[in-house]
Amino acid sequence: MPMSAPERPLKDCIALVTGASRGAGRGIAIELGAAGAVVVVTGRSTRGRPADSYGGILGLSGLSSAPGSIEDTAEAVTAAGGFGMAMRCDHGDPAAVNDLVERIEQETGAIDLLVNNAWGGHESFDGRFDVPFWEQPLSHWPAMMDGGARLHWLAARAVAPRMGRRGRGVIVATTFWDEGRVLRGNLCYDLAKAAICRLAGAMAEELRPHGVASLALSPGWMRTEWVLAAHGTDEAHWQDVPALARTESPRYLGRAVAALAADPRVMRHSGKVLRVADLAAHYGFTDIDGRRVPAFVPEPSP
Repeated sequence: MPMSAPERPLKDCIALVTGASRGAGRGIAIELGAAGAVVVVTGRSTRGRPADSYGGILGLSGLSSAPGSIEDTAEAVTAAGGFGMAMRCDHGDPAAVNDLVERIEQETGAIDLLVNNAWGGHESFDGRFDVPFWEQPLSHWPAMMDGGARLHWLAARAVAPRMGRRGRGVIVATTFWDEGRVLRGNLCYDLAKAAICRLAGAMAEELRPHGVASLALSPGWMRTEWVLAAHGTDEAHWQDVPALARTESPRYLGRAVAALAADPRVMRHSGKVLRVADLAAHYGFTDIDGRRVPAFVPEPSP
Protein backbone atom coordinates (compact mmCIF):
# COMPACT_ATOMS: atom_id res chain seq x y z
CA MET A 1 0.00 0.00 0.00
CA PRO A 2 1.46 3.43 -0.92
CA MET A 3 2.39 5.70 1.97
CA SER A 4 0.10 8.59 2.87
CA ALA A 5 1.48 12.07 2.16
CA PRO A 6 2.97 12.72 5.64
CA GLU A 7 4.91 9.42 5.39
CA ARG A 8 6.73 10.33 2.18
CA PRO A 9 10.03 11.71 3.41
CA LEU A 10 11.61 11.57 -0.06
CA LYS A 11 8.93 13.44 -1.96
CA ASP A 12 11.48 16.08 -3.01
CA CYS A 13 14.25 13.60 -3.80
CA ILE A 14 15.53 12.74 -7.28
CA ALA A 15 17.31 9.39 -7.20
CA LEU A 16 19.35 7.49 -9.76
CA VAL A 17 19.48 3.72 -9.22
CA THR A 18 21.87 1.89 -11.53
CA GLY A 19 21.39 -1.73 -12.49
CA ALA A 20 17.73 -1.70 -11.47
CA SER A 21 16.10 -4.09 -13.94
CA ARG A 22 15.96 -6.78 -11.27
CA GLY A 23 17.29 -7.89 -7.89
CA ALA A 24 18.72 -5.40 -5.45
CA GLY A 25 18.32 -2.42 -7.78
CA ARG A 26 14.65 -3.15 -8.35
CA GLY A 27 13.99 -3.54 -4.61
CA ILE A 28 15.77 -0.28 -3.86
CA ALA A 29 13.96 1.64 -6.58
CA ILE A 30 10.54 0.45 -5.41
CA GLU A 31 11.18 1.41 -1.79
CA LEU A 32 12.46 4.84 -2.81
CA GLY A 33 9.23 5.21 -4.78
CA ALA A 34 7.20 4.20 -1.73
CA ALA A 35 8.95 7.02 0.14
CA GLY A 36 7.83 9.46 -2.57
CA ALA A 37 10.99 9.86 -4.66
CA VAL A 38 11.41 10.44 -8.36
CA VAL A 39 13.50 7.43 -9.33
CA VAL A 40 15.47 7.13 -12.56
CA VAL A 41 15.87 3.42 -13.23
CA THR A 42 18.81 2.42 -15.42
CA GLY A 43 20.31 -0.73 -16.86
CA ARG A 44 20.71 -2.53 -20.17
CA SER A 45 17.57 -4.70 -20.06
CA THR A 46 14.54 -3.20 -21.77
CA ARG A 47 11.32 -4.91 -22.76
CA GLY A 48 12.26 -4.76 -26.40
CA ARG A 49 15.95 -5.54 -25.89
CA PRO A 50 16.85 -7.78 -22.94
CA ALA A 51 20.51 -7.93 -21.93
CA ASP A 52 22.18 -10.76 -23.85
CA SER A 53 25.24 -11.45 -21.69
CA TYR A 54 23.76 -13.86 -19.13
CA GLY A 55 24.01 -17.12 -21.06
CA GLY A 56 25.72 -19.10 -18.30
CA ILE A 57 23.44 -18.19 -15.42
CA LEU A 58 20.36 -18.48 -17.62
CA GLY A 59 21.22 -22.08 -18.39
CA LEU A 60 21.84 -22.89 -14.74
CA SER A 61 18.61 -21.16 -13.68
CA GLY A 62 16.42 -22.74 -16.33
CA LEU A 63 15.33 -19.34 -17.64
CA SER A 64 15.08 -18.40 -21.31
CA SER A 65 15.89 -14.71 -20.80
CA ALA A 66 17.05 -12.39 -18.05
CA PRO A 67 14.11 -11.51 -15.79
CA GLY A 68 12.86 -7.95 -15.54
CA SER A 69 13.43 -4.71 -17.40
CA ILE A 70 13.95 -1.07 -16.56
CA GLU A 71 10.41 -0.32 -17.74
CA ASP A 72 8.97 -2.95 -15.37
CA THR A 73 10.83 -1.44 -12.44
CA ALA A 74 9.90 2.14 -13.33
CA GLU A 75 6.22 1.17 -13.42
CA ALA A 76 6.57 -0.55 -10.04
CA VAL A 77 8.12 2.63 -8.62
CA THR A 78 5.13 4.67 -9.76
CA ALA A 79 2.69 2.07 -8.44
CA ALA A 80 4.42 2.26 -5.05
CA GLY A 81 3.73 5.99 -4.84
CA GLY A 82 6.73 7.64 -6.43
CA PHE A 83 7.51 8.50 -10.04
CA GLY A 84 9.60 6.05 -12.03
CA MET A 85 11.54 6.87 -15.18
CA ALA A 86 13.31 4.23 -17.26
CA MET A 87 16.51 5.25 -19.05
CA ARG A 88 18.67 2.64 -20.75
CA CYS A 89 22.39 2.95 -20.06
CA ASP A 90 25.48 0.80 -20.40
CA HIS A 91 27.27 1.84 -17.22
CA GLY A 92 30.58 0.60 -18.55
CA ASP A 93 30.58 3.34 -21.20
CA PRO A 94 31.85 6.63 -19.71
CA ALA A 95 30.28 8.75 -22.46
CA ALA A 96 26.92 7.05 -21.98
CA VAL A 97 27.08 7.65 -18.22
CA ASN A 98 27.86 11.35 -18.68
CA ASP A 99 25.04 11.69 -21.21
CA LEU A 100 22.67 9.96 -18.77
CA VAL A 101 23.47 12.37 -15.93
CA GLU A 102 23.06 15.39 -18.20
CA ARG A 103 19.72 14.06 -19.45
CA ILE A 104 18.46 13.50 -15.91
CA GLU A 105 19.37 17.04 -14.89
CA GLN A 106 17.64 18.45 -17.97
CA GLU A 107 14.46 16.39 -17.59
CA THR A 108 14.02 16.10 -13.82
CA GLY A 109 16.51 18.29 -11.99
CA ALA A 110 19.65 17.72 -9.96
CA ILE A 111 20.36 14.24 -8.61
CA ASP A 112 20.08 14.06 -4.82
CA LEU A 113 20.81 10.35 -4.40
CA LEU A 114 22.98 8.02 -6.47
CA VAL A 115 22.65 4.31 -5.74
CA ASN A 116 25.57 2.51 -7.34
CA ASN A 117 24.20 -0.98 -7.84
CA ALA A 118 25.22 -1.99 -11.38
CA TRP A 119 27.03 -5.34 -11.24
CA GLY A 120 28.47 -7.46 -14.01
CA GLY A 121 29.44 -10.46 -11.91
CA HIS A 122 26.54 -12.61 -13.04
CA GLU A 123 27.87 -12.57 -16.59
CA SER A 124 30.61 -15.09 -15.73
CA PHE A 125 28.68 -17.11 -13.13
CA ASP A 126 29.31 -20.84 -13.63
CA GLY A 127 27.46 -22.30 -10.65
CA ARG A 128 30.59 -23.01 -8.59
CA PHE A 129 30.98 -21.35 -5.21
CA ASP A 130 34.07 -23.00 -3.75
CA VAL A 131 36.87 -23.19 -6.29
CA PRO A 132 40.61 -22.50 -5.74
CA PHE A 133 41.65 -19.25 -7.38
CA TRP A 134 43.93 -21.07 -9.81
CA GLU A 135 40.94 -23.01 -11.18
CA GLN A 136 38.56 -20.09 -11.53
CA PRO A 137 37.86 -18.87 -15.07
CA LEU A 138 39.71 -15.81 -16.29
CA SER A 139 36.33 -14.32 -17.24
CA HIS A 140 35.63 -13.69 -13.54
CA TRP A 141 38.13 -10.81 -13.47
CA PRO A 142 36.56 -8.51 -16.08
CA ALA A 143 33.01 -9.50 -15.08
CA MET A 144 33.48 -8.78 -11.39
CA MET A 145 36.34 -6.28 -11.22
CA ASP A 146 35.54 -4.17 -14.28
CA GLY A 147 31.84 -4.91 -13.75
CA GLY A 148 32.01 -3.84 -10.11
CA ALA A 149 34.07 -0.96 -8.76
CA ARG A 150 34.72 0.52 -12.20
CA LEU A 151 31.00 0.94 -12.87
CA HIS A 152 30.56 2.59 -9.47
CA TRP A 153 33.50 4.90 -10.13
CA LEU A 154 32.20 6.00 -13.52
CA ALA A 155 28.75 6.91 -12.17
CA ALA A 156 30.16 8.64 -9.10
CA ARG A 157 32.65 10.75 -11.07
CA ALA A 158 29.80 11.98 -13.27
CA VAL A 159 27.48 12.82 -10.36
CA ALA A 160 29.82 13.88 -7.53
CA PRO A 161 31.00 17.24 -8.99
CA ARG A 162 27.40 18.31 -9.44
CA MET A 163 26.51 17.31 -5.88
CA GLY A 164 29.62 19.06 -4.60
CA ARG A 165 28.71 22.34 -6.27
CA ARG A 166 25.33 22.21 -4.53
CA GLY A 167 26.85 21.23 -1.19
CA ARG A 168 24.72 18.15 -0.62
CA GLY A 169 23.96 14.66 -1.87
CA VAL A 170 24.27 10.98 -0.98
CA ILE A 171 26.07 8.20 -2.84
CA VAL A 172 25.28 4.65 -1.71
CA ALA A 173 27.17 1.63 -3.02
CA THR A 174 25.63 -1.83 -2.72
CA THR A 175 28.26 -4.40 -1.83
CA PHE A 176 29.00 -7.40 0.34
CA TRP A 177 31.07 -6.91 3.48
CA ASP A 178 33.02 -9.89 4.75
CA GLU A 179 34.18 -8.00 7.85
CA GLY A 180 37.83 -8.64 7.15
CA ARG A 181 37.38 -12.33 6.50
CA VAL A 182 38.16 -13.97 3.18
CA LEU A 183 35.49 -15.67 1.10
CA ARG A 184 37.52 -18.76 0.25
CA GLY A 185 36.74 -20.18 -3.16
CA ASN A 186 35.39 -16.83 -4.38
CA LEU A 187 38.55 -14.78 -4.87
CA CYS A 188 37.38 -12.42 -7.64
CA TYR A 189 34.03 -11.84 -5.93
CA ASP A 190 35.81 -11.11 -2.65
CA LEU A 191 38.23 -8.69 -4.35
CA ALA A 192 35.46 -6.93 -6.25
CA LYS A 193 33.30 -6.33 -3.20
CA ALA A 194 36.27 -5.24 -1.10
CA ALA A 195 37.20 -2.76 -3.85
CA ILE A 196 33.68 -1.31 -3.78
CA CYS A 197 33.89 -0.85 -0.01
CA ARG A 198 37.27 0.84 -0.33
CA LEU A 199 36.04 3.06 -3.16
CA ALA A 200 33.07 4.27 -1.11
CA GLY A 201 35.31 5.10 1.83
CA ALA A 202 37.93 6.85 -0.28
CA MET A 203 35.30 8.96 -2.04
CA ALA A 204 33.84 9.90 1.34
CA GLU A 205 37.15 11.46 2.38
CA GLU A 206 37.24 13.71 -0.67
CA LEU A 207 33.52 14.51 -0.67
CA ARG A 208 33.15 15.32 3.04
CA PRO A 209 34.32 18.95 2.70
CA HIS A 210 31.64 19.42 0.04
CA GLY A 211 28.78 18.13 2.19
CA VAL A 212 28.29 14.94 0.17
CA ALA A 213 28.02 11.54 1.86
CA SER A 214 29.45 8.32 0.42
CA LEU A 215 28.93 4.93 2.03
CA ALA A 216 28.68 1.24 1.27
CA LEU A 217 25.71 -0.93 2.22
CA SER A 218 25.80 -4.70 2.65
CA PRO A 219 22.64 -6.82 2.55
CA GLY A 220 22.35 -10.45 3.56
CA TRP A 221 21.36 -13.32 1.28
CA MET A 222 18.72 -11.79 -0.97
CA ARG A 223 15.92 -13.65 -2.74
CA THR A 224 16.66 -12.21 -6.15
CA GLU A 225 15.04 -13.55 -9.27
CA TRP A 226 18.19 -15.57 -9.94
CA VAL A 227 18.15 -17.15 -6.48
CA LEU A 228 14.45 -18.01 -6.67
CA ALA A 229 14.86 -19.56 -10.12
CA ALA A 230 17.84 -21.62 -8.95
CA HIS A 231 15.63 -23.10 -6.22
CA GLY A 232 12.68 -23.68 -8.53
CA THR A 233 10.35 -21.29 -6.77
CA ASP A 234 9.06 -17.71 -6.77
CA GLU A 235 8.46 -14.92 -4.28
CA ALA A 236 4.97 -16.23 -3.48
CA HIS A 237 6.24 -19.70 -2.51
CA TRP A 238 9.81 -19.27 -1.22
CA GLN A 239 8.79 -20.21 2.32
CA ASP A 240 8.14 -23.74 1.07
CA VAL A 241 11.88 -24.11 0.39
CA PRO A 242 13.78 -24.71 3.67
CA ALA A 243 17.09 -23.68 2.10
CA LEU A 244 15.77 -20.13 1.70
CA ALA A 245 14.76 -19.66 5.34
CA ARG A 246 17.59 -17.18 6.04
CA THR A 247 16.98 -15.08 2.96
CA GLU A 248 15.64 -11.55 2.77
CA SER A 249 13.80 -9.72 0.02
CA PRO A 250 15.62 -7.08 -2.05
CA ARG A 251 13.18 -4.56 -0.61
CA TYR A 252 14.75 -4.97 2.83
CA LEU A 253 17.86 -3.42 1.31
CA GLY A 254 15.63 -0.83 -0.35
CA ARG A 255 14.18 0.22 2.98
CA ALA A 256 17.68 0.71 4.33
CA VAL A 257 18.57 2.98 1.42
CA ALA A 258 15.35 4.97 1.85
CA ALA A 259 16.02 5.41 5.57
CA LEU A 260 19.55 6.67 4.90
CA ALA A 261 18.39 9.05 2.18
CA ALA A 262 15.76 10.53 4.52
CA ASP A 263 18.14 10.93 7.45
CA PRO A 264 19.15 14.60 7.88
CA ARG A 265 22.24 13.36 9.74
CA VAL A 266 23.35 10.93 7.04
CA MET A 267 26.84 12.49 7.00
CA ARG A 268 27.59 10.65 10.27
CA HIS A 269 27.55 7.44 8.20
CA SER A 270 29.81 8.72 5.44
CA GLY A 271 32.83 6.53 4.81
CA LYS A 272 31.36 3.50 6.56
CA VAL A 273 30.35 0.04 5.42
CA LEU A 274 26.91 -0.57 6.92
CA ARG A 275 24.79 -3.70 7.20
CA VAL A 276 21.09 -3.71 6.36
CA ALA A 277 20.22 -5.67 9.51
CA ASP A 278 21.92 -3.11 11.74
CA LEU A 279 20.10 -0.25 10.02
CA ALA A 280 16.79 -2.10 10.44
CA ALA A 281 17.32 -2.07 14.19
CA HIS A 282 18.52 1.54 14.16
CA TYR A 283 15.76 3.01 11.98
CA GLY A 284 12.98 0.60 12.99
CA PHE A 285 12.02 -0.98 9.67
CA THR A 286 11.37 -4.63 8.79
CA ASP A 287 11.39 -6.75 5.67
CA ILE A 288 8.19 -7.03 3.63
CA ASP A 289 7.09 -10.09 5.61
CA GLY A 290 7.45 -8.26 8.93
CA ARG A 291 10.67 -10.00 9.94
CA ARG A 292 13.83 -8.23 11.04
CA VAL A 293 16.26 -10.56 9.31
CA PRO A 294 19.58 -10.99 11.19
CA ALA A 295 22.80 -9.96 9.53
CA PHE A 296 24.59 -12.52 7.41
CA VAL A 297 27.97 -13.30 8.96
CA PRO A 298 30.55 -15.21 6.90
CA GLU A 299 32.06 -18.29 8.46
CA PRO A 300 35.61 -17.63 9.74
CA SER A 301 38.42 -19.13 7.70
CA PRO A 302 39.95 -22.25 9.30
